[in-house]
Amino acid sequence: MLRLTRDAAQVGVWDLETDVAVVGLGCAGAAATLDARRSGAEVLAIERASGGGGTSANSGGVIYLGGGTPLQAECGFEDSPEEMFKYLMAACGPRPDESKIRVYAEDSVEHYHWFVEHGVPFKPVFYPHYSGEPPTDDGLVFSGSENAHPFHQMARPAPRGHVPKVPGQAGGLLMKTLLDAVERSGATVWTDARCEALVTDEAGAVVGLVVRVDGESRNVRARGGVILCAGGFVNNKDMLQRHAPLLMQCKYRVGTTFDDGSGIRLGMAAGGETVNMSHGSISLPIVPPKSLQKGILVNGQGMRFINEDAYYGRLGEHVVARQDGCAYLVLDAATFERPDVERDIAGVGESVEELESELGLPEGSLQATVELYNRHAERGEDPLFHKSPEFVVPLSNPPYGALDCTTASSLYAVFTLGGLRTSADGEVLTPAGEAVAGLYAAGRTTSGLAAPGYSSGLSIGDGTFFGRRAGRHAAARVVDHSAKGVPG
Repeated sequence: MLRLTRDAAQVGVWDLETDVAVVGLGCAGAAATLDARRSGAEVLAIERASGGGGTSANSGGVIYLGGGTPLQAECGFEDSPEEMFKYLMAACGPRPDESKIRVYAEDSVEHYHWFVEHGVPFKPVFYPHYSGEPPTDDGLVFSGSENAHPFHQMARPAPRGHVPKVPGQAGGLLMKTLLDAVERSGATVWTDARCEALVTDEAGAVVGLVVRVDGESRNVRARGGVILCAGGFVNNKDMLQRHAPLLMQCKYRVGTTFDDGSGIRLGMAAGGETVNMSHGSISLPIVPPKSLQKGILVNGQGMRFINEDAYYGRLGEHVVARQDGCAYLVLDAATFERPDVERDIAGVGESVEELESELGLPEGSLQATVELYNRHAERGEDPLFHKSPEFVVPLSNPPYGALDCTTASSLYAVFTLGGLRTSADGEVLTPAGEAVAGLYAAGRTTSGLAAPGYSSGLSIGDGTFFGRRAGRHAAARVVDHSAKGVPG
């Protein structure tokens, strides 16, 4: 087995010395590189692929920002750091990291300006039709459950999904812009390069890394520190089986080949603790069209379990984690439409009783559920789950149908949310809560803001935000050591 740490005393020659070494050049690594360079540090960024971008380049490009950004104001929405903080604390459970959420909310407007400064364009138009990245080049969307129960009662709703100005998936434009900025920054970039091990001194501090590049291993000294931004572990079957077996039900794994947990394992080998490893973002996109939220989601017992207008990540989490991966979207002739994401019809019936039988649900269960729902829907009410009144209509026009939303037959999109435990400055922490000197991490290599309780844009948002903080903190260690006369 390859050793993931090496003793500095046994490193004969440093093949290269730098101030900060960044492992991985997705959004978190690019941000770490840019702010370390802005702080005056020499930076070596290494990337296993033949070019930077990572999973972010293939994503929708949504960035979760708020607190009153210029884009929000131009689109006519009021927001504040406190309202953003309250929403994230409510949504990112069950153990929200209050210190990270607080600084993220307070500095989110500044982070928006950072994107704009590096050339990321945003069109000041709000897209109202559904959560997630729009098919247009509109710049602002609701990207979570901010305007759905129960969160709209906990914090004033505001759209916080900031989307770069390009139709459809904007991750490519976002990463091209950031990588162009990395190139202009003067950082050294090695591609087709892999971090084989971290180098530690006698005190356990990380002082460098071993990089496999051009067919040979090179010892790189990092005076300020090493920042791990190597993605999550959604494409590591063994790690999923060990830490997050529920996620293996989901058919579509969001990530590159290199989301194999290598960064997490490097951090663990150097003494870092992992947290929230069982959690993932699990998406069940029942919309668009948005009108499908007029249907009702039922489980394998024929019972509703959530308000259908919740963010599709919340729907997916509930189905997989609480309903054994079994759900059906029940509609009638007046509400039925084909979803944009193709889905099988699980059953049809001239009556609710007939549909119930087709789905193999317990006798009387779906009939009781629809009867109770319709009784209140006649008054535009949903006292059980408080769906928005615009989506509350009686299901009373036969025939009836059910769209298959089971994990066995639907395309659930999933990626991991657990990873290394870090401070708000990106320092990798030990189980005792102490920083591993010289070691930082950001992005999906860490446990970020959401675990679970994901809203679209948090991966790019917290990855870049805490990547920047890690870059600055690691760069400051070089200055601090020089001032104290510590050998760099």
